[in-house]
Amino acid sequence: MKRLSWDPPRRDRSVPKHPYRDSALVYAGLAALVVVLALVTGGSVWRALVAAALVFVAATLWSWRIWRNRLRGNDGAPKEESL
Repeated sequence: MKRLSWDPPRRDRSVPKHPYRDSALVYAGLAALVVVLALVTGGSVWRALVAAALVFVAATLWSWRIWRNRLRGNDGAPKEESL
């Protein structure tokens, strides 16, 4: 039986020039898409605005935390204990 496996994250990936701004722009675009879909489908635009704003803030803060840890060199990987 073959087991699925995922490769560990590559550490040689380059960091974008503006990682914080780029992630905020991506999430802003997705939030705008949610509002547009609500408008097109006849849903409540106010509820879509509130939901999109909350998700935008949460996702942006989470990605900024990840970028901060990665740029500081602390990617959250468990550290090996020395004997």
